[in-house]
Amino acid sequence: MLSATPGLIGLPPLAAGGWRTRLLALATLLFAFSCLAVGSQQGGSTPLLERSVKAAFLYKFLGYMEFPTAPGPSLVVGVLGADEVAAELAQITSGRSVGNRSISVRKVGEGDALGGLNLLFVGGDASLAEAALHTAEKNGTVVVTEQLNGLQNGSVINFRLVDERVRFEVSLPAAERCNVRLSSRLLSVAYFVQKGGQ
Repeated sequence: MLSATPGLIGLPPLAAGGWRTRLLALATLLFAFSCLAVGSQQGGSTPLLERSVKAAFLYKFLGYMEFPTAPGPSLVVGVLGADEVAAELAQITSGRSVGNRSISVRKVGEGDALGGLNLLFVGGDASLAEAALHTAEKNGTVVVTEQLNGLQNGSVINFRLVDERVRFEVSLPAAERCNVRLSSRLLSVAYFVQKGGQ
């Protein structure tokens, strides 16, 4: 398991100076995202700005999660059914790291093995079989979708367009099933947080 990251639920808060610095950085990032309106989908392709915002969110999500597996040299993000998002994410994460871990992006196809992934983005009309979802949960893989009923179908995070802006909703029961701890700061900026019993 990763060492305790300050600000995660159930962990002690950061020292005052570090907390303020991170909070300011997060607030600045979220303000920038909130100012970005995206166009509606046309012709089945994701508009450039929308996919850029989703790729940026996927990168930022990694910094606000504590994964159950022992730290390896890199965090691996799988992308299923969204090649444009995969390309954008690979460009954003090139040469960057989260903590001391580099980030690698891997395109996956339906039916591919999902082992070794920390986060899996299932884009558009792609689907994850129920058995694959259970395997992802068992392996501690956070599943992120962009479907109308993403949380109800088992994803931890689901993107939604609200007033032509990209927002995200979070399922705490799904995060608990895959044994991933989410930062309270991530939850505080979610459009909706599904708690147990909802």
